[in-house]
Amino acid sequence: MNSRILQLCATVAGIAVGLVAATAANAATTLETVKARGKLICGVSMSTPGFATADAKGHMEGFDVDVCRAVAAAVFGDPEKVDFVLTNINTRFQALQSGEIDMLSRQTTMTFSRETSLGLDFGPTVFYDGQGLMVPKSLGVSSAKELTDAAICTLPGTTTAQNLSDFFRTIGGKFELVVFESPDENRNAFFSGRCEAISSDRSDLASIRAVANNPDDYVVLPETISKEPLAPAVRQNDSNWRDIVSWSAWMLMAAEERGITQANVDEMTKSEDPEIQRMLGVSEELGKMLNLDNKWGYNIIKGVGNYGEVFERNLGTKTALGLTRGPNTRWSEGGLLYAPPFR
Repeated sequence: MNSRILQLCATVAGIAVGLVAATAANAATTLETVKARGKLICGVSMSTPGFATADAKGHMEGFDVDVCRAVAAAVFGDPEKVDFVLTNINTRFQALQSGEIDMLSRQTTMTFSRETSLGLDFGPTVFYDGQGLMVPKSLGVSSAKELTDAAICTLPGTTTAQNLSDFFRTIGGKFELVVFESPDENRNAFFSGRCEAISSDRSDLASIRAVANNPDDYVVLPETISKEPLAPAVRQNDSNWRDIVSWSAWMLMAAEERGITQANVDEMTKSEDPEIQRMLGVSEELGKMLNLDNKWGYNIIKGVGNYGEVFERNLGTKTALGLTRGPNTRWSEGGLLYAPPFR
């Protein structure tokens, strides 16, 4: 009997070890799958000016789009080897969980519950944001505290409703939440006067304002009622793929810190700065540690530019959104952007 028990225990243990090994093997296949396919599949938002939208020729552009292209450049040496899947708020996490997309780059807030309960891992914060409220100027409101009893438009499946509830509870006010299923419905309801205000991340409010018939008719109120660290996401338990996505984002930030641009990257390969040499694959072999070509960092900057270039061409003061860097300024200039050392 004891020998049978021991044999059974050994069998069960063997099965458990096998399952663990199989799980680990399956979880580590994202890079292999992407390479075998010959392109990255990246989930982005549906027509959000500044972050993800198609130009007149159908070519995708935007801040989140460029984060995807940075990863494609790291993997393939070509930022155009990526297909974009338009995801809505309700399906974005399912698309990643199911394997329909390889990564999500979609104005998505990193939260405790999302990272611990949805089978996701977040990369670095690529845009520090916060929730705000926008109103028509004609409403004559200068503060969110004046919106007690107002109808506020928003979307489902976000942190927006909870943040609004917390905010109005702290000021002792009430509000009516009006939820719409799609961004177009949400925007149109606000523009048509169905709601006195609309609430979302402040960057998203800038996108909404940019598509109004007359953007100057609307104002984003000064209060920021939440912290919204926006970050790309990948499936859990694939550390190599998470490293690739994370360090691609950090490469954009570090390149700006070191003064490496899309225009001067070739000249910067001659730099005697040891960290720049490592970043651009001139010395050591950081790429091999990611299972990538050692020029992966060079390819990102050559193909996409640095963080500042990505920000300015998509979101900056000369674009329709007209955003300033704010907290998305480099740490050395008082902002929050900080890349770990490349060593």
